[in-house]
Amino acid sequence: MAPHLVSLIDALLHGRGIAPAEREQFLHPDYARDTHDPFLLAGMKDAVGRVLDAVEKKERIAVYSDFDCDGIPAAVVLHDFFQKIGHSELEIYIPHRHHEGYGFHTQAIDTLAQRGVSLIITADVGTVAHAGVDHANALGLDVIVTDHHEIGETLPNAFAVLNPKREGYPFPHLCGAAVAWKLVQATLTEGRARGWAAFTAVPVGFEKWLLDMVGIATVADMVPLVGENRALALFGLTVLRKSPRVGLAALCRKLRLDQSTLTEDDIGFSLGPRINAASRMDAPELAFRLLATRDMEEAETLASELERMNAKRKGTVASLVKEAKKLAAERFPGSDVTVLGNPEWKPALLGLAANALMEDRGGIVCLWGRDGNGVLKGSCRSDGSVNLAEMFRSAHVSSALEEAGGHAMAGGFSVSHEQVHYLPDIFARAAADARQPIADRLPHDAEVEPAHITHSFLEALATLRPFGVGNPKPVFRVPSLTVERVRIFGKEQTHTEVFLRSESRSLRGFDFFRTPDEFTVVPRVGERIDAVVTVERDSFRNDIALRLIDIMQST
Repeated sequence: MAPHLVSLIDALLHGRGIAPAEREQFLHPDYARDTHDPFLLAGMKDAVGRVLDAVEKKERIAVYSDFDCDGIPAAVVLHDFFQKIGHSELEIYIPHRHHEGYGFHTQAIDTLAQRGVSLIITADVGTVAHAGVDHANALGLDVIVTDHHEIGETLPNAFAVLNPKREGYPFPHLCGAAVAWKLVQATLTEGRARGWAAFTAVPVGFEKWLLDMVGIATVADMVPLVGENRALALFGLTVLRKSPRVGLAALCRKLRLDQSTLTEDDIGFSLGPRINAASRMDAPELAFRLLATRDMEEAETLASELERMNAKRKGTVASLVKEAKKLAAERFPGSDVTVLGNPEWKPALLGLAANALMEDRGGIVCLWGRDGNGVLKGSCRSDGSVNLAEMFRSAHVSSALEEAGGHAMAGGFSVSHEQVHYLPDIFARAAADARQPIADRLPHDAEVEPAHITHSFLEALATLRPFGVGNPKPVFRVPSLTVERVRIFGKEQTHTEVFLRSESRSLRGFDFFRTPDEFTVVPRVGERIDAVVTVERDSFRNDIALRLIDIMQST
């Protein structure tokens, strides 16, 4: 690697808080060194013992998973494990997003008990499910919780609760699928140690083939890609590129993705949204079946159905956003707090719609709708000017909402029918209390000369991948570029392409869903500008492209 590229990588690592002593470990993750012993998870020994007891006695086991792009891969991990050891007394239960919602529900537990289930293993849910676990216990069912969400004051009275946030585990940020994978890893180890034929017949290292699901979930669930997660994501992508899953291959063909070169961007922008689309459009089991099937004909059918469902989801969200934009312009002209709702809106789609509206209007946007049980639920998105977690904690909001939670930029809530009409005033007052200084919207990691943006430059950046939370894609300011041509493209003319020239070379810049007048400086032919960008491989043109974050006045 050229000296200037070594210096750049070192500067980027420093900016991410990676000390010189940690450089090699970060740049060259090692499976054995960087993944922790699953038995360090509190409760693992009990959980493994109970699973093996159920296998030995041929008990009926249910995997109860969340319906998102963490829970569904977690369910696939557990399903594949039980299938591998020949335990056929298994069923998968994924709650309906619209009619049941998130959580460990007593009605579902009743159904599982009636089907003869004696052990439930949760996936990506259950850490605070006191009522659900107590209900299962009362029916004589044991529950093993595998989850990663925040822990309450006490743990539910489950047979075992596996959560990396419990004391004793060295890395608290695993996703739900990774915790389920840890249970599989530990159970395989103990089964082999006991000399059970069903386990000794499983090839050593089989669990590594399950890392494709762990990699998808780790990236899609937006856990920090540092420490153990960096290793799981990196090796998960390695497995994903050569995964024998026929459903995954069919989906890649449908999306015109080259499976052998899949990246975290492909998970974030293509695979993940389609897995999530299944539950948003009322068919979460479809995504599970696609990832778990071994039948090529079924895989093709399911991939087509999932793509059709995702297209329908995009159309529904687009219509919802169009309606919301019209209402927002009428009811909240010039306001930086937008609160809208409609009982006909499905809560499962409102996070996507709120994000689109927020990007259009700025400020905070909160949208509510009614789920299949008649509960009013909503989603909020912030542009960073208001910390939503703080807003939800304010006295105005906490006394008015039935439930609320989330992070600085995104959150969700439920509200009573009596309070819902007061939400615009409630959120406006709370937002004023929670307002925070807007950070620099355009921080960049380094300034880079156009001449240095080469394929070698791109290969050097690849040593930092996979990018994500905790390890963001590097942002560069590229100075003194002359605008040669500006083009608006796309079916609805909503995307921008800008051709730029420096003394040494020409570069292509682009961004989706942004027109030229939405940049800080409108690009005009012949003018000199600075571009704030990420640098990406343009596989279609076999070249390098600049993903435009903003266009600024040339310094």
